[in-house]
Order: sequence, then C-alpha cells, then structure tokens
Amino acid sequence: MAVEGTAVLPANTIDTAGEPEYAPVVALPSLPGRRLASIDALRGFDMLWLMQEETGLVLALAAALHLPFQAVLAKEFDHTPWGGFTFWDLIAPLFLFIVGLSLPFALQSRLRRGESRRTILFHILRRTALLIVLGLVFNGILQLNFSDFRYTGVLQRIALSYVFAAIITLMTRLRGQIAWTVALLVGYWAIMALIPVPGFGRNVLTQQGNLEGYIDRLFLPGKFCCYVFGDNEGYLSTIPSVATVMLGVLCTHILQAKRSERFKVVALVGGGLASLALGLAWGMVFPIITRLWTSSYTLYSNGWCMLLFAVFYWIIDVKGYSKWAFWLKVIGLNALTIYILQELFEFKHVADIFAAGLARHSGIYAALVMGVAIMASKWLFLYFLYRQKIFLKA
Repeated sequence: MAVEGTAVLPANTIDTAGEPEYAPVVALPSLPGRRLASIDALRGFDMLWLMQEETGLVLALAAALHLPFQAVLAKEFDHTPWGGFTFWDLIAPLFLFIVGLSLPFALQSRLRRGESRRTILFHILRRTALLIVLGLVFNGILQLNFSDFRYTGVLQRIALSYVFAAIITLMTRLRGQIAWTVALLVGYWAIMALIPVPGFGRNVLTQQGNLEGYIDRLFLPGKFCCYVFGDNEGYLSTIPSVATVMLGVLCTHILQAKRSERFKVVALVGGGLASLALGLAWGMVFPIITRLWTSSYTLYSNGWCMLLFAVFYWIIDVKGYSKWAFWLKVIGLNALTIYILQELFEFKHVADIFAAGLARHSGIYAALVMGVAIMASKWLFLYFLYRQKIFLKA
C-alpha cells in the first residue's frame, strides 16, 4: 500500500501539456489537465452509504422524523434476497464503475510520463496482488482457520475486475473496448444459459440450480457469502463485474469528445437511460439478480451509475458548484482507507467519549445522536488525513 502526498498527476487527472516523443499504441481518452472533482465526489457519495451502514443513521433519521415510508426505506437499504433491485444493490457496481472512470486517466498519465507498457503492466499486476492480499487479511486469513475462511470478498472482486479491465483498456482502442465489453456480457449470459448443471439442467437461475453457484461449490474452498449455494463474489460472476468497470471506461470517451459540455451531459443521460432500458429488456430473459451479477443487472445498475455521474459532472465540473461537495471529496480520496479501517476499528469508542452522555438524555433520538457522532468521527479522521495530504491506495 502506498502512502502518497500531493501527487503531480492524481488518479483522475490528465496532463495534456506537450506530446510524447513516441506514438502510443493505444488511444486512451484525453482531457484537459485538471482534476475531475465529480469523480472524487461520486466515489465519496458511494462510500458514504457504507460508512453509515453500521450506525443505521438513515433509518434512525427516518424514525426520528416519523416518515411514513420507513418500511420501504429499510427494504431499499438491504440487498434483494434474489431477483430484483434495490438502492443497496447499486453500491458495489457504482464503485466499480468509478474505477472504470478513473482508469484511463491513470493509464494516460503514465503513458505521457514516458513509462513503457511493460512497466505499466507490472504496476497493474502489483496493485492487483496488493488488493488481493489486503482482501484476504481483511477477511481474517491470519487467524489460520482455513476451513471456515472466505477466500472471496469485495477487495478481491475489485482487484480482479480492475486487472482485466486495465489490461483491456491499455491494449485496445475504443472499438476493442466496446467489443470486449459486449463479449463479457453476452459470454456470461451464454455460459449461464447453455451449460447444464447436473441435476438441474440448462438455464436454471434458482439459488440451488444456477451454474455460478455450482462452480463455486466445486472449486471454491471455505465458506460462502451471501447465499447458501454459492458466493455472490464467486468465480463466474467476476466476468460481468469486469464489464461494469469497462462501462465506466467507455464513459470517458464521451468526456473526451470534442463537443460542448452540454452535449456530453446529454450523452451521459441518454446513455444511462438506454442502459436502464436494455437492462430491463434483457432482464425478461436473463433476470436481474444481484447475487449472480447477471448481465441485465450489470446494464441496469450501469444506467443508474451513468445518470448519477451525469448529475455530479454537470453540477461540479461544468457549472462549477463544487464547494458543497468538499465533504464528499474528503471521503472519496481515501475510500479504501475508511472501508478497511471501519471494519478493524470501532469508531463508536471515539463517538462514546463525546456523545454517549447526550445520547442517554435524548430518549427516542438516542440512535440518531450516536449515528451522527460515529459518522462525524469517521469523517474527521479522513479530514485529518486530507489536511496532512495522506492518501492511501494499493
């Protein structure tokens, strides 16, 4: 893991001053030499919901305000048991989509600094290995309880999705990137629909009978999450998760188009709506199932990702209203840090020092007071890192 201070070329920045002395073999998106604050803010927005998960802050606020739709809200803040889609099902694909948005910027900056493809590939593989190791440590591999250990996880899913998408982006142009994205989505559908599962047959998408779960039961040791018959971040479902990153990469080609900012925002909105429609249409044949990361789920969630990014990009980078998003930027610049640390350290201990007494005297609002205090302690920690120019990334 690297500890970085002020970077010369941050992850979502491209320096276009001057041309390299060689002609790169890839045509990566190129933008003016400025950091797209909307990407950091959107990443912070995504991580914000994971930060509040343990506190139940949103549900506590809804209860405090006596909102009439608390049951609906509670359902939206949980994954669907199998088929369907909730707000919480958007969190993971949104993060991978943002990885895709940032990826061409990072690769282009390295190319423009004169780094060879071999050097860049080594960096990609090293970063992937570090993320996988972090994921294993995060899951508790150092406890040496291998029979009850989960080998897959969020960080491992990010690592594998990143490495394949990074190689595709580095080695291909726009047409190749589109072709790979389509192939990943259609290929996953074909695999799941055409290869029979013993005892169930072809094209069975139940929890017990789907091919992804069957492959996990055959080849994935340890325990599963988050359904009994397979792992929601298992082997086969990595294929469409790579496509999720690639869909983010493809959005950067909209940003680099020599058209007006208004056109780019309209294109993002139009692409998002089209992706939603395609996802719903495909879902009639290949249902939207979060646990399997189906191709229809990939496209449907991508539609919401594009629409969210369009809003953030229009407000922050086009219209210039960026001050309001500073608190999200602080989170977004250290998203990996807070994801890992909040699982290893109880921020409630810090919040108790300052807010436990107030919570005891708050009656029905006690949960809300403590939720706010825990969130504040997390954000202030990230703000301290921000002020010290410390940004942790694999």
